This record gives sequence, C-alpha cells and structure tokens, in this order.
Amino acid sequence: MDRLSGLDASFLYLESPEQLMHVCGLAVVDPETMPGGYSFTAMRAGIEQRVRDVTHFTRRLKKVPLRLDHPVWVQDTHFDIDRHVHRLALPQPGGYKELTELLGHLAGLKLDRSRPLWEMWVIEGYDGDKVGVFTKMHHSTVDGVSGASLLSHLTSLEPDSEPLRIGGKGAFGHRPGDLELFGRGMLTQVTRPLSVPRLLKPSVQLVAGSLSRARAGTAMAAPFSAPRTSFNGTITGHRTIGLATMSLDDIKVVKEATGATVNDVVMAVTGGALRSYLESRGELPETSLLATVPVSVHDETKRDVGDNKVSALFARLGTDVEDPLERLEELAEANRHAKEHNKAVSADALQDWAEFAAPRTFGLAVRAYASLRLAEKHPVVHNLVVSNVPGPPVPLYFVGARIEGLYAFGPVFHGAGLNITLMSNAGQMHIGILACRESVADVDDLVARFPEELAVLSDAARPSAQRQ
Repeated sequence: MDRLSGLDASFLYLESPEQLMHVCGLAVVDPETMPGGYSFTAMRAGIEQRVRDVTHFTRRLKKVPLRLDHPVWVQDTHFDIDRHVHRLALPQPGGYKELTELLGHLAGLKLDRSRPLWEMWVIEGYDGDKVGVFTKMHHSTVDGVSGASLLSHLTSLEPDSEPLRIGGKGAFGHRPGDLELFGRGMLTQVTRPLSVPRLLKPSVQLVAGSLSRARAGTAMAAPFSAPRTSFNGTITGHRTIGLATMSLDDIKVVKEATGATVNDVVMAVTGGALRSYLESRGELPETSLLATVPVSVHDETKRDVGDNKVSALFARLGTDVEDPLERLEELAEANRHAKEHNKAVSADALQDWAEFAAPRTFGLAVRAYASLRLAEKHPVVHNLVVSNVPGPPVPLYFVGARIEGLYAFGPVFHGAGLNITLMSNAGQMHIGILACRESVADVDDLVARFPEELAVLSDAARPSAQRQ
C-alpha cells in the first residue's frame, strides 16, 4: 500500500469529463528492427514483459471510506494486459492527418479508475509500415521526470536487449481493509491541522521575498496578468493534437551564437510561433502571452513521497516583440529572474500545502467553475502551459523497434486550453501540442510555425557576414 501525496491526489480531484488529467506520449517506431519481425502479438508480449515489473503499471486506486484522506495505491490482483494494450489501424492513406485525428480522439477519452491508470494503443499503418505507440497515464501517477524514468524501463539501447528487471512485483505486500483505511483517515483529520503553524512561516517569507523582488524588478511574471485570447475560455472534452520536429543542432547553433540557453531558444521560438499564429488570425494582443512552465524539484525536495515532485514558474513569451533576437534577449533575462525567484520557493512548499486538498471540495469547485464559466469572467491566470522535457540523447528501441519520433503531451485546463510540450531525443526536438478543439482553431497551422520560427531566429543570429 502507498498513500498518494496531496499533490498526486489533486490531479484526481481536478479531473472532470472536460478537464482530463492524464498525460500522453507518442513513439513513432520502425518495426523493421524487431528481432523476428513485427507482429502485434510479439509487440504486446514485449510490452507485457516490461510493464509487469513496474509497479506504476500494475497498481490501482483504492478509496478511503468517507474520503477522509487521499486514496492509496494497491496491487491490481486481476491485472490483464488486454485491458490496457489495444490494436488500431489507420485508415488510408495513413498519413499525418489520419494519425493526429485519431490521437486527438484517444486523448479525449477518460481513463478507467477501477484499473491501473494507463492505456496504450499500437497504431499500425502510419506512413507506410511505421507504427505509432500512443500511451496515456494519469498525472496522479507520473510527472515529467518520473515519466522519463518509466521510459528507460520500457526501452533499450539495442533492438535485442532484454528489458530491465527492477523488482516491481510484490511492492504492495500489504493490502489494507476499509477499517484500517478509515482509522488512518481519522488520524490524518486530527493531526493535519497541527502542521499549519510549520507552514505559515515559510509562506510568509515567500510573500515577503516576492514583494521585495517585485520592487527590485527581478520577480518572475505574475499570474492573473495575462491578456485574454481564444485559448482562455471554458474547455470541452474534445482534443486536437499537432506534431512537428526541429533540429536540436540548429537550436544549439542559436544558443552558441547568442549566449542563451537551449531553454531560452525554445521559449523564444514558442513565442514567435504563437505571435505569428495569432497575428495571422487578427488576434494578437498588445501585451505578451503568459505561460506556466512546470519545473522539476526531484533533486531538491526532502520529501520521499508521491510521484509528482514539481513546482511551476510563470514566464512571458515575448509575443509583443517583433524582432526575434530582441525577443530572445528579453526572455533570457526574464528566465534568469524567474529561475532565481523559483529557487527561493521551498521545493516542499507545494507538496505540504497540497496535503490539505479535500476530495469533495475540489470536485464541487471544479464543477461549479466549469458550469458558471468563471474562466471567462475573471482576469486570465495564464494563457497556456509550456514544457521543455530533456529526453534521452541517444537512439532508443521499443520492444526492438527503433524509435524515430518521441512526443509528449500535457493536460489542458479551464482557462488555458493549450499545452505545448517540447521533448528532445537523439538530436531532434519534437513538438507536441495538445489543445481543446474549440480553443485552438487550427493546431496544424500553429505547430507548423515552430520550424519556421527557428529558421527565422537562426538567420537573425548568424553574423551579418555569413548571411551575405
């Protein structure tokens, strides 16, 4: 038995039919490298061989009576791989359009909480003989860093390598009954308020520090200061997905030429793509868009609980700046301030306060927020979520099939119906966009602008002599 942390559980409480809290990943693989050749039977057997040793794939939720505390993870004694791994074939001609339409549909389906919170689709017939492996996992069980760790257990460096054995079986030796969970829940209800005084001091210090940084002009961008766009309304359960790829070497050329970081360049390209997209539609606001950027605190937290160990910072994207180099320079400085500001926040602060998340209260609040369409009435908290996930720098194999593309997709929220996730792998930067279909009119147009904006920035960053 493992109790969910407050932060992990909050992703369960925030979920509704419209606001789905799973994360997705797509691996485009070439099955030619599979030992013995490709068949779905062989692919499914290879997947089962790998996931049975990883507790994240074989555990399910068990509620605490009366919802007195966060749920716990228990071993699914009836685990059946056929309930999680599915086979699909793309309709002809099996290209980008057919793939992304299918992925958007799958991303809009809620995971079944009576089983382990993941599903995988093996999609055949993409771009000739390629296969897409589309995976969904609930955010309560994985974040960016833990997701990368799971990826390392499912993949290998050689097509014929044996999967890692990590001893996942038996991790949940004790299966609690309802009476035990009720008792634990009552104890939590009694003792939880005692932690409030301990949390108040660092929280007050955080507010004071933020005010001091604001006066000095070194604070990160503030929430509720974003301009309103078409992304920022009440979302539906419909999803749309876009895919694109950029050269990581081209990004690093800009990095070296300007003294920026890879993340600075990625953010500047994102800002440029959003600027040109909104401008082409006559929707470009005068002030810059504001993004929430998840930040891993796995290396900083002192808490050895839960799967989500994240913080977040708010970052302007420079969509109000036309010149690409000027935009990059502004974002690099702002990112520096934001990271310093974020470091001043205790890595455990969000974890600690999230322990007070109440299941019933959260659920009622989410439903009321959506039904009253409050996202359209108060100032915009943020426009979108942008994540830059460092992936493996070397080629990988999934059940022996060489991975040619690796994309990640995060959830969208009421008030922010656009999520952009960039993931590097083997010299490429893969862009995955997941959006509410009603919030982003043409996700293909938006994602296609990323390589174009990188080319514009690369040209501007080259010395004038090289451009002649």
